[in-house]
Amino acid sequence: MIQLELAGENALILYLPAEISERNLRQLQQVQHQVRLLLHEQLQELLPSYASLLIVLKPEHRGLLVIKTLLEQQLKVHNSICEQSGQLVVLPVYYHPAWDLAAVAERAGLSTTQVIDVHQSVEYRVYAIGFAPGFAYLGELDERLATPRLVSPRPKVPKGAVAIADRQTAVYPAESPGGWNILGLCPKALFKPEYAGTAEALMPFAVGDRVRFQSISRNEFLALGGQLPQELC
Repeated sequence: MIQLELAGENALILYLPAEISERNLRQLQQVQHQVRLLLHEQLQELLPSYASLLIVLKPEHRGLLVIKTLLEQQLKVHNSICEQSGQLVVLPVYYHPAWDLAAVAERAGLSTTQVIDVHQSVEYRVYAIGFAPGFAYLGELDERLATPRLVSPRPKVPKGAVAIADRQTAVYPAESPGGWNILGLCPKALFKPEYAGTAEALMPFAVGDRVRFQSISRNEFLALGGQLPQELC
């Protein structure tokens, strides 16, 4: 069931059942499409999450309650789920045991090679983008690799770190603290602020897209512009 509530003077928030699922993802994609068609120039921004959508309106909108009623009526009429596959984004990864690859393998009862094979065999969905610009929450990780977050987060995770936590995986777009288990490094830039205000995309993916990882060698990583942290140099 969809719920629509006020979220301030210029915003509404839409809630779906609180779960991470393909159903929610497809329904959110459909709702976003409907909202854009209905609100046009009144719309400032849409911020999707796993099971919610924040609808931010421009200050000159024609009335929050009027828009809420309009959206509720439209969503009742068009409350169907569309099958949208999203674009496929392939991210290269230089897998390396310097961090948590061996520990993940031991926990799973697999070799490090098997962990790499399993990790790159899945086509992941972008369920949400948050924590940092370009940080995409990808799911679902093969249950054999499901690993809890680190008890003590690292104060510094290298840019491009490919990591897992529970049934999710992600790539850190910039150096930052982090508590996920690191398997390797991705040389691809995942957030380009210099593209702001241009026709170029700030990120290579959006919510609803698909992501697949592809193992590369150290030389290929460097050739693609990747930078090795000090501990790997």
